[in-house]
Amino acid sequence: MARSPRARSRWCLPALLVLLAGCLPGSRASGPPPSTAAAKGPKPNFVVVLADDLDSSLMPYLPRVNRLLTAHGTTLDRYYVNLSWCCPSRATLLLGEYAHNTGIWSNNPPNGGFAEFQKRGEEDSTLATWLESAGYRTGLFGKYLNGYPEQAPGTPATYVPPGWSTWVSPVAGSPFQGFDYTLNENGRLVHRPPSAKTYFTDVLSREAQKFVGAADERPFFAYIAPTVPHPPAVPAPRHKNLFPGLKAPRDPSYDLADMTGKPAELRRLPRLTAADEKAGDALFRRRVQSMQAVDEMVEALVSTLRTAGRLNDTYLVFTSDNGFHIGSYRLAPGKNTGYENDVRVPFVVRGPGVPPGRVSHALTGNVDVAPTLADLAGAWTPPLADGRSLRALLHGAPASGRRAYLLEHGTARGTHPAPAYDGPGVPPHPYTPATRDEAYLPAFAGLRTERYLYLEYVTGERELYDMAADPYQLRNLAAADPAASRLSALLAALRACAGAACRRAESEAP
Repeated sequence: MARSPRARSRWCLPALLVLLAGCLPGSRASGPPPSTAAAKGPKPNFVVVLADDLDSSLMPYLPRVNRLLTAHGTTLDRYYVNLSWCCPSRATLLLGEYAHNTGIWSNNPPNGGFAEFQKRGEEDSTLATWLESAGYRTGLFGKYLNGYPEQAPGTPATYVPPGWSTWVSPVAGSPFQGFDYTLNENGRLVHRPPSAKTYFTDVLSREAQKFVGAADERPFFAYIAPTVPHPPAVPAPRHKNLFPGLKAPRDPSYDLADMTGKPAELRRLPRLTAADEKAGDALFRRRVQSMQAVDEMVEALVSTLRTAGRLNDTYLVFTSDNGFHIGSYRLAPGKNTGYENDVRVPFVVRGPGVPPGRVSHALTGNVDVAPTLADLAGAWTPPLADGRSLRALLHGAPASGRRAYLLEHGTARGTHPAPAYDGPGVPPHPYTPATRDEAYLPAFAGLRTERYLYLEYVTGERELYDMAADPYQLRNLAAADPAASRLSALLAALRACAGAACRRAESEAP
């Protein structure tokens, strides 16, 4: 069963009982028991760049990322997010837990957002606190959790969550618009008025460079979270004229003519109009343009690490909180579905022992990030973590040990539709014509296996796709393929799993 909200304490049990049994189910600890001190010896550094709404279609337009990370590292091309929405995905990344255990289902209270994360005591034991306990400098630069800090009454704008030694995060203004915002810089409010030097991604880049290039011998963890290419995807002024005539991809799911087998909520959608296509193309171009500053950020970080003599002992991760669709299955631009465009996101890592130029097809996901970095750091990982360490996979092992990955969106209580926007200072999407409503898919849970994508909705509707034969999810096999019943049984187990039980069920998937 899903774990309920609970207060956290420094130790779950007296030290002797911790040695014998670990923490009791349903509790959290913010640090390791005395017997599990971090491993001796040099510790690696970590730089995680988490883009906002980045899908794989934008990767060909990032030459620096491809040259400096992809060519020198490993790509996990079956990396999935448990819930394709900003705050739930970020909570999973920081905790190593699926949404049914984090309790963060959306961007806003009462079932999500910063206020719920804080109320549940989840800030007290995150990847940041684990690494801090292992002797790391930790820095967050950019977007934290949706609703920080305004969702939580009584939480001041100067609030810095536990575990972070350096903190640079927006608390007011319009960071999604690129300019005119206020940052909480280590407990001090700093307004950045519009100027040539205050484009949000560029400011984060400079602050992160100072952090990773500091004359401090301690290992570090830098978590850098720009707000692009999330709509409205405002590019830096120097990039606003790039890629003239660029259009959104037209894969076979784009403006799909035959919607047989799709949920009723999608079947009601009309075909795309010329205005829809024009708006989608304009958005795609802005998304590509806005990512150019992130591409430059990656180059600057690599250069700074090299100059500081830290490049060879640093893992650099480039990924996203969720994917994004434009025109797929007639949908207005957005995320929140269980389809590949939304749940499968880029993941590239370069670092010590990581084979260069390698592509791994192993099933992995955002629930694995925190356990993996903690393992690489020799830090303690709480027994509540649902994910698994990918250390061996990153160092050349052929498989992750997982045969299924859990997908979730909403609870059995009903639907959690995507809002028109989900960030501070972001107006309703200008690219969504007033005549087209965002489709509100019912709550669902699903599985991505090596072969299948399987989805179950609270409406009783089901979808099953053979991804080898049908990579664009066009032909629903749920009514005919016997694999549906096997996957349904596994899904029932996984959507109620916790900790090691999740890893066992995933590894024994049919």
